[in-house]
Amino acid sequence: MILAVGLLGIAAMQVTSTKGSHFSSNVTQATFFAQDKLEYLKNLSYGDSDLSSGQHDEGTLSGTIFSRQYHVLEDVGNSMKTITVNVSWTHGGIHNISLSTIRSK
Repeated sequence: MILAVGLLGIAAMQVTSTKGSHFSSNVTQATFFAQDKLEYLKNLSYGDSDLSSGQHDEGTLSGTIFSRQYHVLEDVGNSMKTITVNVSWTHGGIHNISLSTIRSK
């Protein structure tokens, strides 16, 4: 009887561990997708149309559960642009990763 209770406890911990591992994998992937886009945008010329002010929605990334948007806010007086990339997914709830950088002229 005690052994059965112990085994049930271990099984429950395994399920929790698997869920946590899956969530961590999603966070890692989302961070990669956000960082990849941020690096791409940072390497464009300052006046590139992909860096125009406003919200840019890329929708769901092909073959994934993730959607990606980025926002560009231009500070004309200081010749700088704040770029924020958001990656979100809804597996197991609503989740979001956001990375930002400031790009100067």
